[in-house]
Amino acid sequence: MYGIFLLAALWVTSRIWVDPAGRVAALYSSDPAQVQFFLAHSVRVVLHGEFPFYTDQFNYPDGVNLMANTAILALGIPMVPITVLFGPSVSFITLVTLGLAGTAAAWYRVLSRHVVRTRLAAAVGGWFCGFSPAMLSHANWHPNIISQFLLPFIVWRVLVLTRSTRPVRDGALLALLVTAQAFINEEILLFTALACGVFLLAVVAQQRERWAAAWRPLGTGLAVCAVLAGSLLAYPLWVQFAGPMAYHGLSDAVRDYGNDIASFFAPGSPTLGGHERANVNLAPNYSEENAFFGWSLSLLAVGIVVWLRREVIVRALAVTGLFFAVLSLGERVSWWDRELFTGPWELLVRLPLLDAVVPTRFGLITTVVIGILLALAVERAWSLRTAEHRTVRTLTVAGLVLALLPIAPMPLEVTTRPEVPRFITADRWRRYVGPDQTLVSVPVPSMGNTNPMRWAASTDLAFKIPGGYFLAPRNGVTGDPGRFGGRPSGIGDLLAEVAATGRTPELDDRQRRRFLDELRHWRAAVVVLPLDQPNADPLRQTVEQLIGPARQELDVWLWDVRTLTSRSA
Repeated sequence: MYGIFLLAALWVTSRIWVDPAGRVAALYSSDPAQVQFFLAHSVRVVLHGEFPFYTDQFNYPDGVNLMANTAILALGIPMVPITVLFGPSVSFITLVTLGLAGTAAAWYRVLSRHVVRTRLAAAVGGWFCGFSPAMLSHANWHPNIISQFLLPFIVWRVLVLTRSTRPVRDGALLALLVTAQAFINEEILLFTALACGVFLLAVVAQQRERWAAAWRPLGTGLAVCAVLAGSLLAYPLWVQFAGPMAYHGLSDAVRDYGNDIASFFAPGSPTLGGHERANVNLAPNYSEENAFFGWSLSLLAVGIVVWLRREVIVRALAVTGLFFAVLSLGERVSWWDRELFTGPWELLVRLPLLDAVVPTRFGLITTVVIGILLALAVERAWSLRTAEHRTVRTLTVAGLVLALLPIAPMPLEVTTRPEVPRFITADRWRRYVGPDQTLVSVPVPSMGNTNPMRWAASTDLAFKIPGGYFLAPRNGVTGDPGRFGGRPSGIGDLLAEVAATGRTPELDDRQRRRFLDELRHWRAAVVVLPLDQPNADPLRQTVEQLIGPARQELDVWLWDVRTLTSRSA
């Protein structure tokens, strides 16, 4: 089965594997550039001993709190050899491929060893957990979210604690898993903890006698886990919540992300039965299709619960899946983009830790619940010993095909992206940029312009850049609510507008002085505009109004501004 999962993951990512450096998932390319930057940072951590949890290689001089930005150190550090040999773009698509296959394989192993006896049942459950529409959606941009291969083992070890005879040892093992997952994605770790808590409460509510035997080993094991994992994570978490450029809570734009009720009955965009147009306004964007089970699978899941309703584990799973499906609707519950009423998430959104959660992603918990229900249903159907057992098995396979075929994974849609300029790859920038200076691109690096982050990543972050795509406190004040990007840049906004509209504005002396002030703040050495940048001519004319004529060097327009930004200027 493991080989099948790997082949399926290669099928999903096949179009990017053709040209990892030149292709990216369609519609939105900012997250892959950010992840590639983080992968290059891991190289610097391993080879140059750089501080792992903070960097000023982008958003210079303020820097970025990497613990608060999912820097995927637990993925990036093992990938250092590949990143050094083949570049961060190859490491990125390798992580996506292994994330999908590894998650499916991990669930298959845990289900086959500890939940069901039939390999087909475990394979169906593992397949859905690894290749659900939600996982395919995040595969476009978020290897940190789809790398869920530790989660089945975390869930298993939590359940082991309820009957453990060696809770100290088992709690220590759980702590190591929790610590590793924290350096992959803390949000997914929080979801796992919440899901385990709701599931165990649902079981105890049905069988209260279980609590008498379970509370002591569970309490001891969780206490050991909390102490050990807390000790290992104490300093990184201090950096995340109290260190430089720490923020509290997410941007309002992301905090409002919720699933539309109709999304649970539609197939995901990257599936056999789905397409982008059908899912307009049903998800916050195409990287957040966290429900999208389709009508047939949604009905099948309900049917499984009704069929196996006498089983405690099935009822507990149903409560868990439904609870988080409701939370995933967000603060405002909608049906086909029509707001119906306020959702229960409104009551929770401002609580500590939960204020940093993207609510639509609670649908990932419901996805795992459905995967386990599918495994249990196949196991029960295969174990029936009746005269019609062949008919039952045939109907089971037919039902699975009917439910899973519309959401079968398809290769991710891709688009091309600009090559890294030869000015960068030929190291011509080294003639100008010193250790504590920046290379300023036009437009300025931002959430909508992450190509300069790829330039820096291609050099293992050998030069610094201002701005970029990351989460930081508003106005750069530690402890403020989070926002995307650093301090507001008037010139950055101006150049972004020129890039979008192609219109060259008339600039005055005040704008020229402001641009010079920002260049000095960034300690800029050169300003660089690729010749093939869209609307390159209006952008060049705009910058020339600010700092004078450009000259062409290789494949960029170049402004050497060292004399303008030196401290003696």
